[in-house]
Amino acid sequence: MIGQKNLRVLVVDDTIVYRKAISDIIEEIPGVELAGVAHNGKIALAKIATLKPDILTLDIEMPQMNGIEVLAEIQKNNLGVGAIMVSTLTDEGSNMTMRALELGAFDFILKPQNSKNQLEGKREIRAALEPILKAFSRSRFGSSLLQRSGRIGPSAVPIKPVPGRLPARSASPVKPAVARKGKSEIVTVGISTGGPNALNQMLPRLPGDLGVPVLIVQHMPPVFTKSLAASLDKKCQLHVKEAENGESIMPNIVYIAPGGKQMKLVASTDGLHRKIKITDDPPENSCKPSVDYLFRSIADYYVGRTTAVIMTGMGSDGTSGLGVLKDKGAYTIGQDESSCIVYGMPKAPAELGYLDTVVPLGKIADEIIKSVK
Repeated sequence: MIGQKNLRVLVVDDTIVYRKAISDIIEEIPGVELAGVAHNGKIALAKIATLKPDILTLDIEMPQMNGIEVLAEIQKNNLGVGAIMVSTLTDEGSNMTMRALELGAFDFILKPQNSKNQLEGKREIRAALEPILKAFSRSRFGSSLLQRSGRIGPSAVPIKPVPGRLPARSASPVKPAVARKGKSEIVTVGISTGGPNALNQMLPRLPGDLGVPVLIVQHMPPVFTKSLAASLDKKCQLHVKEAENGESIMPNIVYIAPGGKQMKLVASTDGLHRKIKITDDPPENSCKPSVDYLFRSIADYYVGRTTAVIMTGMGSDGTSGLGVLKDKGAYTIGQDESSCIVYGMPKAPAELGYLDTVVPLGKIADEIIKSVK
């Protein structure tokens, strides 16, 4: 069972093939039940009142009323239901999905792109959808995201840990093998589920003259990371872009790892500067891009001069990389449990003693600024 009671899901899609596939998957997952189906947004809104689902799987592109418009109505009328967007791997689909996440959608999945048959496509959908449903069920405020316009932070959620201190159940802080050398010269961030909303709040709080580069791994597929970077760039004082292979890293620029690729730092030919290398290396922790992959490379070049941040997300990607960074004198920051959409990625590092400080989302930018100024 996912929870004490079944999670009720309303499937909304204008294509009968996907309505049927997702409905069948819902009925196969223990602890989840199919509340009903709807073939467009208007019907979905009518059925929310009668069927009382906990969450929708919501097609992003539909006639009459698309997924964005449905989310806006849910938010406007405080309907108390969550949403997982079902999107396509296109520029339009990715841009609309970014907007949906800003509006408070919990997460998104992709419609299968290259499946040889319906059975293979169904497996792909289930592999993506099941862990998100489980995470939503465990989340204490997943269904309220739309009522708060997707905002998460100290003003919206009671904070349990004392800012600047590790949770009481954490291990003692690990003593690094290398001492910290002073102010950080680079910032790196690992983030996943709930990330676009969290980054939308954290990054605009960083000043345009931060003075160091910021490298981010946000778990996302190709195309979507470019849309995320473009969306964030409009809101931030720092320039935000999708990273490109071979470019030298510069201060006051935020580089987001391209979806479906791995990103690491390497030395420039002069041996003095660092540049980005985008590779097709295998996934790590089932992730591509992987936080661990980036964190290890930064540890090699910025010994004692790194600020590393681990934020909301499913799974444990970033834990081993944080251990390497910590051992090499990095200053490490974790998002606290109360402000995470999913308290997965920061959990293990906190319990292993890899984090120097644990703070709510609204305080992460302050900690970053203190570490580099």
